[in-house]
Amino acid sequence: MAQIPLEHGLLLAATLFALGFAGLIVRRNIMFVLLSVEIMLNAAGLAFVVAGSRWEQADGQVMFLVILTMAAAEVAVALAIVLRFYRQYQTLDVDAADRLREQA
Repeated sequence: MAQIPLEHGLLLAATLFALGFAGLIVRRNIMFVLLSVEIMLNAAGLAFVVAGSRWEQADGQVMFLVILTMAAAEVAVALAIVLRFYRQYQTLDVDAADRLREQA
């Protein structure tokens, strides 16, 4: 079976992480921020899988399962918070949440 070179896999992971980070910084919508965090978590998981494949160990795949589990828990909690925020304030703008903090 042909393997992807370590450098190519890590370059792809770094690119995905950078795109997720850019989305996290640029976007003002909470849903897009959550999607950006998911992209960053998947990039970290890809880096683990590529590194594990390089040394022919299953450790990278096990760490990816841990990251996947953590991402699923994060999505469940974050979506519940987002739904509550939207029902109360009728917006998903991150700046609105910041203004709420100033009022308290």
